[in-house]
Amino acid sequence: MLISHSAKVVEGIYDIITQMVPNVKVELAGGTDDGEIGTSVEKILQAIDRTHHEKGVLLFYDIGSALMNAELAVEMTEHENVAIAEAPLLEGAFVAAVESGMGKTLEEVKEAAESV
Repeated sequence: MLISHSAKVVEGIYDIITQMVPNVKVELAGGTDDGEIGTSVEKILQAIDRTHHEKGVLLFYDIGSALMNAELAVEMTEHENVAIAEAPLLEGAFVAAVESGMGKTLEEVKEAAESV
């Protein structure tokens, strides 16, 4: 899942990932609820709900409050196996998509993304 202060940023990364790794589900939480620059815990929670499956969800974020809101969302969600990657948004998410597409576990995907 991609979290950014800008909807345009995550939309562009989404395009790259889904064209290269079409078999992996990617959700977005970009910008605020009213379309401004910023992040939204509610958008993050909704994206977790849309993408969650038995193997879990890995969250990637850009800067500042995106991490804080991702952490809040992880605490608030009722889903298990939701983790935050400490990795570059584009490169980390791309590597994670490739690894996930190969059937790796959440832990293996997170480790690969964080090694970028």
